[in-house]
Amino acid sequence: MTDFNRRNFIKAVGAAGVAGTSYKVYAEPKDKKDCKKKGEEKKSPVLQRTLGKTGLKVPTLAPGIMYNAVNNQSVLLASSMKGANYWDTAHGYAGGNSELGIGKFFERKPELRKKIIIASKASGARDNAGRDDRLQTSFKRMNTDYIDIYYGIHAMSRPEQLTDELKEWAQKAKEEKKIKFFGITTHSNIEECLHACAESGYIDAIMCSYNFKLMQQDKMNKAVEAANKAGIGLVAMKVMARNADIEKDDDKNIASQFLEKGMTPAQAKIKAILSDDRFASACVGMKSVKEFSENLKAVLRDEKLSFSDHQKLGEIAKANCDGYCAGCSEICSKASGNPYIADAMRALMYNDSYGEHEMAVETFSEIPTAYRQQFASADFSAAERACPNNIPITELVSRAADKLA
Repeated sequence: MTDFNRRNFIKAVGAAGVAGTSYKVYAEPKDKKDCKKKGEEKKSPVLQRTLGKTGLKVPTLAPGIMYNAVNNQSVLLASSMKGANYWDTAHGYAGGNSELGIGKFFERKPELRKKIIIASKASGARDNAGRDDRLQTSFKRMNTDYIDIYYGIHAMSRPEQLTDELKEWAQKAKEEKKIKFFGITTHSNIEECLHACAESGYIDAIMCSYNFKLMQQDKMNKAVEAANKAGIGLVAMKVMARNADIEKDDDKNIASQFLEKGMTPAQAKIKAILSDDRFASACVGMKSVKEFSENLKAVLRDEKLSFSDHQKLGEIAKANCDGYCAGCSEICSKASGNPYIADAMRALMYNDSYGEHEMAVETFSEIPTAYRQQFASADFSAAERACPNNIPITELVSRAADKLA
């Protein structure tokens, strides 16, 4: 990781009034109309940004519905009332119970469907037939006949996944008004995927891992800028930079810096991402109203992160980069011959850090059997030597195979 000096700060998050910058830091809405109705108390809205060339206005905080929402509707209701009306789900989340829970909500409140922006993903789809099947299933589950943002590749890792067939599917789905906008998500080889999408000409939106650790990297910043210049709408995920082994140390160090400002570590992490207005929204998994309310404060508070605040986050990121998977899976893949190391560690993260065992099992099961079987006993020391962050790969993938196979 590079030092987060003033030059990188300007490159990563912009600076109002600096000549040559193509975006502004801490952007505020131009129109702040008082929507207070007579007899009602005025409520602070969630700030909105435009999602790239789509023109779609999205809230800066997007609830990630990764859990069983059939039995837990609280965040759906709270977010719909507070203006956090961008809900992120996927075909595979909670075994389908994420989408089913959203469908249950719309069954009770059908008038809210047009006010909610739904983003879903074609989890596990390998071809257009798989995308068709998952899209139709999502319609039935969520009681809707369209999806606002459809990520046709979930967890893209290679530029060659952007095929002509995929482009044709996306165009047809939009022409038939099944989806409004098309995109991909990416957790590994992020930089290569962002550049490929920027050159493709048909990707409307990208959800990618981006947090106070990844934003320190010049390579990542250049890839984000390429996608931004191409007009692609960007949504950040993995905002909390969770890792079972180092997460507590991160939060302890962040807390010592920001508690005196009245911010929790989670709020500081969200504000760090949103200081970069190339990103329209930060998607954060939230299971409870308490958690949602705390995160909501990060997008309602007037306090801004200063240069010294960003510099401190950079120092924490650099100090704890060992053990954190930055998604550069082309390195460990080439060294080991197994292209699914990052996927195995991501599945383990879902299990250990998110507490989402079912989702972790499903993610791990999507790895082809031949590669999945290697994780239980193979020696990945060559990949460990190549890893820039010194991750104990052999130990982690073995743990994933033990817990998730």
